[in-house]
Formats: sequence, structure tokens, C-alpha cells
Amino acid sequence: MTNHPYLAPDEYGRILDEYPVGSAFFDRYVGMTRERLRDLQERRFATVLDTAWDTPFYRRLWRAAGIARGDIRGLDDLTLLPIVDKDVLMADVAAHPPFGSLALRDTGPAAQVLQTTSGTTGAPQPVMWGAWGREVQNALLGRTYQWLGIGRGDVVHSIYGHGVVNGGHYVREAVLRYTDALILSAGTGNETRSERQVALMAQFGASVLVGFADYLRRLADVARENGLQPGADLPVRLIVGHLPHGSRDMLERAWPGARAYDWYGVADTGILAAEGPERNGQWLWEDANVVELLDPETSASVPDGARGNLVVTSLGKSDVAPLIRFNTHDLSAVLTEAPGQDLPFRRIAGLLGRSDQMVKLRGINVYPTALAELVKDVDGGTGEYYCRLERRHDGAEHLVVVVESSRAVERAPQLADALAALLTTALGVKVGTELVPPGATAEATGLLTRQKPLRLVDAR
Repeated sequence: MTNHPYLAPDEYGRILDEYPVGSAFFDRYVGMTRERLRDLQERRFATVLDTAWDTPFYRRLWRAAGIARGDIRGLDDLTLLPIVDKDVLMADVAAHPPFGSLALRDTGPAAQVLQTTSGTTGAPQPVMWGAWGREVQNALLGRTYQWLGIGRGDVVHSIYGHGVVNGGHYVREAVLRYTDALILSAGTGNETRSERQVALMAQFGASVLVGFADYLRRLADVARENGLQPGADLPVRLIVGHLPHGSRDMLERAWPGARAYDWYGVADTGILAAEGPERNGQWLWEDANVVELLDPETSASVPDGARGNLVVTSLGKSDVAPLIRFNTHDLSAVLTEAPGQDLPFRRIAGLLGRSDQMVKLRGINVYPTALAELVKDVDGGTGEYYCRLERRHDGAEHLVVVVESSRAVERAPQLADALAALLTTALGVKVGTELVPPGATAEATGLLTRQKPLRLVDAR
């Protein structure tokens, strides 16, 4: 057996040269023009394109679309290529089990990592990484953490899962390799129960929390229930995670003294965008990705400011399982106002919902994952909710928004009516509402056991 290093020592240096972090990031990109960035993207896309042609998956897909080697000369031809998504990849896995034909297990690099998606929107999908692509995503996340101030002296408490999903593993790697901070990898509430998590925060002096806002809010409640005051006994100064619209204020109130920052990524590509210190939108890491925003129904490009599906071509994943025109089905929009930094990258509004979880009610599109902003001000609300899709006796579909509130017992009818009026006005279609006590939605959403809570339950 030949001994193959995971990644040769000199390649770590090459990754940091190509995807700089810290002060080197600003030295490289401040003042760079979009034209120069495009040249860099073109060079990296050429490498990714060659890798893709070597995979049976893309050869079949592109030849079926009448595309031959040489037809795609650069990024200007990108729209000629078919869009793929999880359904396409899962069909390929079913036809070529267990890994699919995108990842080259026999002829690709010897060092490969197998993860899967979380299964939030269906069966878990295998996600293969080569050493180069995986370390690129680590460096990009490390770039984000450094920019937001994580460094020596910090103790980072992570609630990302450490099973077969990618999250907890690469978050841990990014903190260890690129921040000089200590990391406490607690995992989800299913891995380390909530009471134990807050005790660990107190014992080791957690100063930074990373993870999903929903469970981080729950941990603040658990701390108080156990006699620990966030902000005093638990002096967290920084939260870097995934903040549904409307959740930032609630999270910062739950953790007094902490400043919360949002970032976005998917299992297939790793981190794609992140807020900077100004918190004026998420900067797309366009040195590592080409991002299109496309209409969910027509797949036509949408103008800046308009909502569209984020479709990603990963430029860093050039060794194993390349991704070209991958439709995340996550909705966002390119921001048009002037940024606070002279960087060549565009900014997006963050996650605005999922097009594949859209519910169409009497001609109106409703996105359950985007309702956090509308339910956050419910009297006594915890911020937790889910949408239950029902079918009425007349065959019509009806959506009920189930919201937690500490006032659910004594004021449920009044609060439900007020919330129903608010939602109906905002959405343009009548929906039902149901108020429940704190903690009552956890079983339906999987708040304590999943990385990302479910927001749509199909009860038809």
C-alpha cells in the first residue's frame, strides 16, 4: 500500500496564496476591479471544467444536451450548460450507487472525504470532497471568522452537528487552522444535551457562539432556567451563524452584549457568503464561486434587487465532485446600495426562503422559511414556529402558522387573531394561526436534534 498524504504541506501554502485570509485578503482584493476578478474566475473555471469532463456524470449530462468538449470556452458560455440540483444528483446516485458517478472513487485523488447533506428537504445526499476542495472551504470560513474578529483568547462554542453532515467537521477545522482560537465542539442538542452545553460554556468561558440561531436562542433560555445569566455568567461577545430574517434582534436580546453576524453556505459547496463587520449584506466569496440568481420558474437571470434562486458554480472544488450550475433552491437577492468596503465582490440579502418549500395558496407564493420576520414580535413569542399545510374537506389547501408564545394560554384567541390579520396582510392570502406554549413546536421542527429546524410540515 502506498502512503498518500491527505494534502502535501506545500499545498496548504498554495491554498492561502489563492484564497487569502486575514490582512492578506484585504491586500489582494481591496481596490480590485470586477474585470480583474472575472479574469481570476475564468482561470479557475477552466480547471473545474476539465475536471467535470472527466466525470461520467457531466459527460452524460452535457452530451445529452448536445454539448461537446470545446463548446464551452469560458464563463460567457456558462448558461449553455444544464442546471443541476439535488434531485438530479440523487437520481444519479440511485442509478450508480452508492456514491453516484460525479465522484471518481477509483480514478480520482486517493484522499477523499464522504459527508452527506442533513436531509432537511429529503433523503440525505452523499457529498464527496477531495483534500483541495475541502481545504478551500475551510480557508474561506476561516477568512470569515478572522474578519469578524475571532482569534487568540477566544473560546468558540460550536453547535454544528458532528455526524455524517459536513457542518461540524469543517467548522472545527476552520477554527483550528485559521483563527488561533480554542474550539469546543458541542454539537447539536442530540449530541450534547442543552443543560450540559450551557454548563460547558460557563466552565470554559465561551466567548463566541457559532451555529444556527434557533437553537442558540434555546440555549439562552436553558441557561436562565439553570440559574446562569447570559451576558453576566456567560459573557458571550460574538455570535457567527445563520440568522433567519428577523432573528438577529431576538438573538442579541437573548445573549446581552453579543453582536450577531450572518453567513450562508450549503453542504455541497461550503461557505458562499458572509457579513462583514458593517453587517450591510453578505459578501459573496466570488473568488471561489460564480453565483447566478435565476427566476425559480423560468430559470432566467433576475436583475439586481430581485429575488431569485442561488445557482452556484464552485471554483474551489476542482479536484473531486465538481459542481457546475448547482441550483441550491435558496432564494436571495443582490443588493444594490453602495457597500462599505472597496471589494470587487457583490453582496446578497442573505437567505430569503426556499423555492422548493414554496406553498402556492390561491395563486400566492408563500415561503415558510421566510416567516421569521413576521412572527418575531408576537407577544411573549420565542421566535419558534412552523407551518402546517392541510387539506380542507372541500379539497382546498390551507396553511396554519403555529407560533410559540408564553401568553398562549391566557391570550391565545386574541393573539392568534391579531397574528392572522398581520400575516394575511403581509402575504396577500388568508392563513390560519395557532398559538402554543414555549417548547411545543420542538418535536415538529426538530429544534433540539437537527442542525436546521423544519419550517413546513405537510399534513395533507
